[in-house]
Amino acid sequence: MSNAAITVTVKLFAIYQEVYGVNELLWDFPDGTPVQAVCDRLIAEHPKLSKWREITRFGVNLQFVAPDTILQNGDEVVLIPPVNGG
Repeated sequence: MSNAAITVTVKLFAIYQEVYGVNELLWDFPDGTPVQAVCDRLIAEHPKLSKWREITRFGVNLQFVAPDTILQNGDEVVLIPPVNGG
C-alpha cells in the first residue's frame, strides 16, 4: 500500500454542519481510502453523529456514489443525511 496522501474537500450539510459549525472541511487521507472513511472520521470525532451512519448518502464530485468508492486527490465529498422540513 502506498504512503501517498490525498486531500479532499468535505462539504457539510444539515446535522453535520450543525455539529461542526462550518460548511466545509479539508481533510487528508491515505491513498486508496473509500468515501465511507469520511463518515467514519466525522463520527469518530463526534460520536453523537453515529445514529445517521446507516442513512447517510454519499456524493463525490456531484455524483451519488457507493460507500466503497475510492477517493481521489482533490475530490469534493458531500454527506447527505436526511433533512427535516417541508
